[in-house]
This record gives sequence, C-alpha cells and structure tokens, in this order.
Amino acid sequence: MFLRRHRKHVRGETYEYWSLVKTIRTARGPRHQIVARLGKLDGAEITTARSWQDLDALLEGRQPNRQLELLSVGRQPPAACWREVDVSGVRVERLRQFGRVYLGLALWRRLGLHTLLKELFEPGQEEIGWEVLACVLSLGRFCAQPSELSLAERWYNDTALEDLLGVPLEKINESRLYRGLDALLPHKDALCQHLLGKYRDWFGVRYEFLLYDVTSTYFEGLAEKNKKAAHGYSRDKRPDCRQVCIGLVVTPEGLPVAYEVFAGNRNDVTTLEEIVRLMEEKYGQAGRVWVVDRGMVSEENLEWLRKRGATYLVGTPRSQLKAHEAALLEKAGWQEACPGLEVKLLTTDEGGEQFILCRSPDRKAKEAAMLQRQLDRLQSQLGKIHASLQAKPERDLEKVGRRIGRWQGKNPAAARVLSVTVEKNARGRARGLSITERTEKLEWARLIHGAYLLRTNHPGEDPAQLWRWYMQLTQAESAFRTGKSDLHLRPVFHQKTERVEAHILVSFLSLALWRVLEQWMRAKGLGDCARQLLLELDELRSLDVVLPVRTSEAAERTELRLRMVARPEPALAMLLERLGLELPQRPKFVERLKM
Repeated sequence: MFLRRHRKHVRGETYEYWSLVKTIRTARGPRHQIVARLGKLDGAEITTARSWQDLDALLEGRQPNRQLELLSVGRQPPAACWREVDVSGVRVERLRQFGRVYLGLALWRRLGLHTLLKELFEPGQEEIGWEVLACVLSLGRFCAQPSELSLAERWYNDTALEDLLGVPLEKINESRLYRGLDALLPHKDALCQHLLGKYRDWFGVRYEFLLYDVTSTYFEGLAEKNKKAAHGYSRDKRPDCRQVCIGLVVTPEGLPVAYEVFAGNRNDVTTLEEIVRLMEEKYGQAGRVWVVDRGMVSEENLEWLRKRGATYLVGTPRSQLKAHEAALLEKAGWQEACPGLEVKLLTTDEGGEQFILCRSPDRKAKEAAMLQRQLDRLQSQLGKIHASLQAKPERDLEKVGRRIGRWQGKNPAAARVLSVTVEKNARGRARGLSITERTEKLEWARLIHGAYLLRTNHPGEDPAQLWRWYMQLTQAESAFRTGKSDLHLRPVFHQKTERVEAHILVSFLSLALWRVLEQWMRAKGLGDCARQLLLELDELRSLDVVLPVRTSEAAERTELRLRMVARPEPALAMLLERLGLELPQRPKFVERLKM
C-alpha cells in the first residue's frame, strides 16, 4: 500500500487530500484500489515552536527538558527583536536536503543505535566518534548513496547533517569513512541482538516464524583480495562478475533479524544448516518455525532439521506433485484459503510430515498461456529450420543440432513436451525435422498448471493457515529488492573481505531503518510504502536567510544569517503530524557579519 496525493481546483482555489491505495491483480492486469481516504487537508500547524537546541528531544520523540519549562513559569516571553532590514538585499543561501536525513536520523535515534554504539566503542583519540561515523554511513545508504566516495565528496555537503550531527564538512572524507567501516564490523552480533530487542519492544515481534532466503551481489573489479569473491549463479544477471552470496533471516513482518555472507559459488542448499545453527546458538531454539523456499532445501537438510527437533515449512520441487496426482484430481477436500486459491491437507505416516496441496485458477491460466506461447514460438522456429533443410540439405549435423538446441534453450517448457528428430537422406545429410508432441508429458504439464506443493512437520491442521505462513516468504524477497534497488547494496566497489562485509553490515542497518519506517507508517494508518513517503520528504529543505540590517549604533550596517527549516506544504505537514515527527521551527542565529 502507498499514499497518493490528490489536488482539486475549485473556483481558483486548490484543495489537497490524501488517499491510501493498494495494488491489486485483475484479469486486465494490475490496478490501483483506494483503501481509505484520509480527508481534506486544512494545513494543520505544529503548536509548539521548538528550536534547534531541542534536536535531541525532537529526533527521539520526547518532550523537551521539563525542568527548564518549570523555571520559566511566570516569566514573560522574550521581547520581540526588531531591526531595520534592507529588503532589496534579502537573500537565501545554503539550500540543503533536510527531510530524508532528518527522518533517517530520527529512526536511528529511536532505535537507540547511537547509545548502543557509544557504549560498544572504547573511547580513544579519534576526533569524530565512531558511533557518529556509523550513523553517517548508514544514513548515506538509507539515502541511496552507492559508495563512501560519493557520500564524502557530494552527498554530505548537500544535506543538513552538518547541522544535525555537528560534524563539519571538512571532517568527512573517504579515508575516515573507511576506518569507520573497519571499526563497525566487529560489533555486528551486538547490533543484531539490539535490533531484536527493539523489534520486540516496539512492534511486539515474537520470532515464532523466521523466513530465510539467499541472494547475491556482484563486484565492480576483480576483487582479488576477497576470499569469498567467486563466480556463481548471479541473481543480478551478471555472470561475468565475481560475487558473494548473502543469506538473510527476516520476520513475517519483513524486519531483518540476522544475515551471513557466503562465498559467491556457494550452493544455496548448503547454507541452511549453517544459518539455522547460528540462529539457535545466539537466540535459542524453542518455538520457532523455519519458512524456506524450495530451492533452499534438500532431503539431507530436512533430515538434519528433524534430528534437531526443528519445525519447518518449505516449498517442494514440482516433480513431487506426481506422487499426489490422485489427490490433485479429486474434487473433495479442497477449501478456500483466499479468493482465487484452494488448498488441501495431505497427511502421511512418515516422520509426522504432512503436505499442503495448493492450486490457483488464475495462476493456471497464466502458466497455460506461457506454455502455449513457447509452443507456438518453438514450433514456428523448428518449422523454419525444417523448410530450410528441405530446400538445402545440411551435411553438418552438429550445426543443425546447435540450431535446434538454441531455440529449445529459449523455450525450455515447450522443449520438454516436443520430440524433435533430424531426418537424413540417403547421403546422410539432414533433409528435415520430425516434430511430435509427447502427449503424456503435455497432459501432465497442463494438469499441474497453477498447482504447487508445500511440506511441513508442523502439527497444524489448518492448510489455509499453513499456506498463509508460507506466503510470508515474500517478505524476504521484498527485503532483497529494497536492499538492491533503494539502498544500493549492489554493486560492491570494495575489494577486501572485511570491507565488503562491513559494506553489507551498513546495508543491513539501512534495511532495518527502512523496514522500521514501514511498520511505523502502518501503525499510523499511512500504508507501508516508505518509498512514497521519502519522495514527499525530499521536498523539505533547510536554508539560510541572510538579512542586511542597520543597527542603532552610528547607523552601522550588518548582515544577520538565520538558519531555518522551510515550512512544509500542508499535505506534508499532515504526514509529519500523523507520524508524530516534529520539526525545529525557530530559526537558529548563525553569524553576524559587518558590511
């Protein structure tokens, strides 16, 4: 779900309102459906004018120092300070991005990461605290900075972080950020443990279900100094580049719990035991269900999980549907799990396992159409090869085989149900093709369209509930998409093993900020599309207003520089109010210069 802004023009006046929208699938493709209208915006204002000195309280969502408020009871507010201003010389300078970094810093502070890291890092002679550098690195990735170089040379200067963190621009450089990565990496386990506690306190996460999946990210460069960099199956369609694999564990809400970095040529199946053992050693074993995709498990994995007393819910290869053909054909026993999907529970006597058979008419129609397109395309190309061989027989049979194999590789589903034989003439040359349908395989392919099988040793007897648990696995896939598309996990420019793992740790922390923001939005009734909210916040800037003034002392002329945050538009002000995120309202006096 995401937010959509609407504008309506009536008699020369513009009215704005928000609606909460979700994407649904229809027979004509994806469509947007309005879930709720958030109403007409009437420019809600923040009642308390808080200053830049209250930044800690603003970012952490708490009230300012009550003792100072009590001391000020009964006092008159400060008198207005009037100056004569040369209006022709008023100007605005130092425009900086404010909204996105302010929100990211608020999430960082409310998760308590600043206090945790301050406790973890031993104080030394560093000029800038390591906890501050860790914050800068994570916020840079949260704001889609691909590298520390771009962060130091451009991004930091374009944002208001210098004012928010109190770290001068000249202190942020590539070398210092690299040292910050080196200092952060040893505290990976403590950070993951801290986030677990925060998820539990803030959102009531219970960790009964853990979703596990693996992705890869590739390197720019040879990565010769990285022990884990290797060529392997690339999810990024970059088989030419070396890569590492990342195993990520998330909750059903999509909150990242832990991760591990594996060699780039590591088979996904071999990572499951390692990640399960790691999670059990750190966080215990009791009352946890592992939800894993079918490409991540093998019979050896499942046997190992059963011996450890672990509970699992996994997908299975489609080849296992053959053993349940009779149940698939039976009309009895099906129940609706959701509109357009039916499930059936199949019990077995082996090891307390049971299977959940699932079928979807919409998915069946889609897969049937895909198969038919492949059949039409492959038969058309094979027909062209047949016609060319009839016109001119080919002596090189291997060449003919390569032509056939090229199109079979492009249409694998159709190739499985078509039999192709090369016909030869009396001189041993290829004079045509014999193409026949494998009737049994084609009928079976059409029977299992839209069907898939789940496998579990969970004692639950409601197949619809088990199916819903498995569908939460999309949260892990969504986390990978967010990490790669919005947080620039890929490509990796670092070459050393430790730096690469620190880069992934920073991406993990940024993903935690992103997912916490989505949970925060959902709790406030603002949907769960953080991307749309951040785009709205990009309009919010900080700026310096320079005022040429004349004082009463001998008509001396000076310039006053006031740093402030631009007042948000009414629509954005409403979003901030719904989130409970307050902005500094009073301008900050920066300097007075003589003219």
